[in-house]
Amino acid sequence: MNDEAAAWLRYAEENRQTAELCLGNGLFNPTIQNAQQAVEKALKSLCLHAGLPIRKTHSISGLRRDLLQVGVDCGLDDEVCDLLDAVYLPSKYPLGSTLPDFEPDEKVARHCLSIAGQILQFAAASCGRQR
Repeated sequence: MNDEAAAWLRYAEENRQTAELCLGNGLFNPTIQNAQQAVEKALKSLCLHAGLPIRKTHSISGLRRDLLQVGVDCGLDDEVCDLLDAVYLPSKYPLGSTLPDFEPDEKVARHCLSIAGQILQFAAASCGRQR
């Protein structure tokens, strides 16, 4: 694993750990935000490991599509990508009327954190690094 990919993976792990701490304190918005960021950074680590450039995007679907094009299937399906893409802005900014009909709760927060854990495990294993 190159140094840049390893750095992205370290940051992803920090976001996952932060999400875990937030969940333990009943802070669902930051749990979801950090879980999404953990997945995004883990996917960017995989992109670097696969020789792809890092795109300036927060789109989980787009990063997954980039990886699939080079034969890397991280196990995310369309539904999970849509969830993580949909919760990014509402978990980060109070946008008033632009918010979707979404109220984060413990169930959604736990689900997003679980996804982050799975993707980090996959990224660490694919890049030859223990988590």
